[in-house]
Amino acid sequence: MQPRKFGREFKVEAVRLIKQRGVSVAQAARDLDVHENVLRKWIKEFSSDPAEAFPGPGQMKAEQVEIERLRKEVARLKAERDSLNKAAAYFASDAI
Repeated sequence: MQPRKFGREFKVEAVRLIKQRGVSVAQAARDLDVHENVLRKWIKEFSSDPAEAFPGPGQMKAEQVEIERLRKEVARLKAERDSLNKAAAYFASDAI
């Protein structure tokens, strides 16, 4: 059985149902046929950053994109450093 997938709009409306209309998490979970813990996770994620909450499948938040870019740059710089160290060792051995 595949896990159910919910779109951003559904999640935002579920959070608004609880936050703005005052519906309890338990009642909203029953009404929406979603587990309470899932709703609590959505509330926490939405509260931390409403603009970038629930980016969607295959989408990353801005800070995740930046982290990925920096990881690639670090890997490239390490490879460059290693090749320079090998070249320096090679030329140092020829000088002797």
